[in-house]
Amino acid sequence: MSQTVDRALSILPLLAEGPADLGRVADRLGVHKSTALRLLRTLHEHGLVHRQADQRYRLGARLFALAQEAAENLDVREIAHPHLVALNEKCGHTVHLAVHEENEVLYIDKVESRYPVRMYSRIGKPVAITVAAVAKLLLADLPEAERRTLAATLDYPRYTARSTPDATAFLAELAKVREQGWATDLGGHEESINCVAAPVRGADGRVVAAMSVSAPNVVVSAEELLTLLPLVRRTADAISREYSGSPPTKEA
Repeated sequence: MSQTVDRALSILPLLAEGPADLGRVADRLGVHKSTALRLLRTLHEHGLVHRQADQRYRLGARLFALAQEAAENLDVREIAHPHLVALNEKCGHTVHLAVHEENEVLYIDKVESRYPVRMYSRIGKPVAITVAAVAKLLLADLPEAERRTLAATLDYPRYTARSTPDATAFLAELAKVREQGWATDLGGHEESINCVAAPVRGADGRVVAAMSVSAPNVVVSAEELLTLLPLVRRTADAISREYSGSPPTKEA
């Protein structure tokens, strides 16, 4: 039975390449045409495959409806939270999760640090959009025209001497973040607070959220915090895989 299911599911990525006739499906699966036909008929009955007038098969409308329904019901915060907690337990620092909604970047989850010093960030509160590491990741993923339009409309408060000064510098920073795939805020919002962040991506590769680790200088230096970047990126990748439904990576 498991082999039958595996063969049936193997038909779907083939048809994602475009319509295919019975012979091509049988050849791809390495089975007799009668076996391929039984599999196609079963998928057709469930609306996952559709037979065209030319007798070729393509993906069915039911498959797209299921994908849309699943995407609408995904809760990135619910998926990410156990990973954020695990990261906090490993490093001890404050961990955030943020999303981009209606021209604001908002924190939607937070796991507090284990030491007495607390950050003023709050769930549901907008971040400092021109300096926050999570904001840079989310905005860097926008198309270039949208990035330029947004940059031109923003104010650029000088929170500290390290704050982003203007739209030109902001666009340059977003381009850098887009290329390297991670971001930092090293004293740009609060002189004594540093942050490293990594993106959470959906099945289409777009950034759906950003997560970060933040810590004050009195606990850990910026250089020491940056050594956690590989761990932060692995955590974000794990969230991305679970969110997008990708299979887990095999341990070496």
